[in-house]
Amino acid sequence: MSENQTDKREVLLKVEDLCQYFRSGNGELKAVDGISFEIYKGEVFGLVGESGCGKTTTGRSVIKLYKITSGNILFKGTRIAAGTRKLREKLSDLRREGRKKISAFRKNKDTDAAAREKQALDDTIRALREEIRKAEYDEKHCNRAYAEAEVVKVREEYEKKRECCPESELESLNKEYKEKLRVASHERITNKIQMIFQDPIASLNPRMTVRDTIAEGLIIKGIRNKKYIDEQVYKMLDLVGLVPEHAGRYPHEFSGGQRQRIGIARALIMNPELIIADEPISALDVSIQAQVINLMNDLRKTFGLTVLFIAHDLSVVKYFSDRIAVMYFGKIVELADADELFLHPLHPYTRSLLSAIPLPDPIYEKKRKRISYNPLLAHDYSEDKPSFREIGKKHFVLCNDAEAETYRKELENK
Repeated sequence: MSENQTDKREVLLKVEDLCQYFRSGNGELKAVDGISFEIYKGEVFGLVGESGCGKTTTGRSVIKLYKITSGNILFKGTRIAAGTRKLREKLSDLRREGRKKISAFRKNKDTDAAAREKQALDDTIRALREEIRKAEYDEKHCNRAYAEAEVVKVREEYEKKRECCPESELESLNKEYKEKLRVASHERITNKIQMIFQDPIASLNPRMTVRDTIAEGLIIKGIRNKKYIDEQVYKMLDLVGLVPEHAGRYPHEFSGGQRQRIGIARALIMNPELIIADEPISALDVSIQAQVINLMNDLRKTFGLTVLFIAHDLSVVKYFSDRIAVMYFGKIVELADADELFLHPLHPYTRSLLSAIPLPDPIYEKKRKRISYNPLLAHDYSEDKPSFREIGKKHFVLCNDAEAETYRKELENK
């Protein structure tokens, strides 16, 4: 996206032309269809839209719960997911068109032109195959490469420590080194992304205690010190407003809000850099929703977390998010800073969503007009096709040339 040409903030997550398709009967469901966005380190990026628009699928694709159809997902500059379908389709089209051209040259007995065309085709095919191979390799080996890099860091760190370590403490240092080395070898770059799920009871194993649920990630990482694990579990429980006595209980013994706090603790114990919060309050009572949002806001500031906040409640998203992307039928239709989006909504679907927000003001509610959105009536894309483009400063909209001109004039007049 062109917004990064002037923005010098560190990009933590980059999604490029993400497509996530599923088989549906004899056809195909395009849950996510070619979306691109970036999330900067330390920000809350809101992703909103009605049920079925593809926002949850986007979150699950980022955390690699699904194998993406096409596109790229980069985390901290490392490609963690890659889909090769479009590349393979391009390869197939190139072969077909190239063979037609070569055949036409041969029919005209122009052997030199046919040879040149074949050479150019072979070079292009070779480059595309290499691109596909690289994408598949990156996706498969990103975690291994990250673990190897972490092992190197640990070795370098302890080599320096050994140089100035007294001989009496060398044995203890070697023991510590072996433990750190083993943990580093279990590190995964995807561990730095954690998810808070929508339904707190469905995301917790009913047969596992709270202690086992929260500690599971540390055990998978290779940590064996039970005392350290217990200390971390109790620390996380305290951070989310629970007490150590809760560690021995099972999920069914808690309320919905407490279960969501357990889910938050389970994510935080992995020391993530990116949290994907998939409608974390939609299954909770209204009285509990504010508590969980305030807790997440406090934890975000304490840990310096970056959050991908997925929700359909625009008023909550405005309160919690720095930037907001609006999704409709698998595409992002508008993206802007939170205040800018609410003050100057441009896409008809965004205006429709905003018009549905009720306010506790009877006079306003009497005058409030509900805007309906019908894409067939709102747009004419028969000839002038839409693309995602910048209309105002860091304000992006999915529109065609005619709509873009109209939107720019609207912003100028406001």
